[in-house]
Amino acid sequence: MDIKNDLAAFFPVWSKLNDKERDILTNGTSVKTVKAGTIIHNGAEDCVGLLLIKKGIIRTYILNESGREITLYRLFERDMCLFSASCMMNSIQFEVNVEAETDAEMLVIKSPVYEGLMQKSLVVANYTSQLMATRFSEVMWLIEQIMFKSFDVRLAEFLCEEINIEQNSTLSITHEKIARHMGTAREVVTRMLKYFQSEKMVRLFRGGIEVIDEDRLRKMCN
Repeated sequence: MDIKNDLAAFFPVWSKLNDKERDILTNGTSVKTVKAGTIIHNGAEDCVGLLLIKKGIIRTYILNESGREITLYRLFERDMCLFSASCMMNSIQFEVNVEAETDAEMLVIKSPVYEGLMQKSLVVANYTSQLMATRFSEVMWLIEQIMFKSFDVRLAEFLCEEINIEQNSTLSITHEKIARHMGTAREVVTRMLKYFQSEKMVRLFRGGIEVIDEDRLRKMCN
């Protein structure tokens, strides 16, 4: 594996770095592959480094006191996860967990290496600030959804998002997994999905959901 070529292909500001900065970044980066369901970063207990996604889908989520999960956002190819480098961000007061939602391959940049680059490179510092602002905007959007939208609309939006990701109207996903994404109880998800089925918008089967009236679901989202 050629890490330098991978960084050139996946790190957005690579072309703006000088040769010395590129060498520092290359020497401080490794490749990591994980299976679906692997916990990559467990709150404040570790400082994995910054994750640059090559393949797969990564989920970031938080836990409440009772252990219920809610997904903050998901990361796809070419996205970077900053929260996995918690030791770099002492101002972050909540614990974020990072899990591989699918089999994934990523570049792992050591936290001290990236932190050193941020201090010396305005390009890297600006990129990191913009990325952090984007992530917090996504979290704020999630909070607004929870506070101001009814659960049926949120569930419709989730199903439409899954269709976009999978490029398929038949989704292999359990009610429990949806509940973890949405920060609610499985029974709540099941009840609403049964309502959607009674309205002939979806068909439920063991281990999955078939969306049979996508247009109606998307109208609910507007």
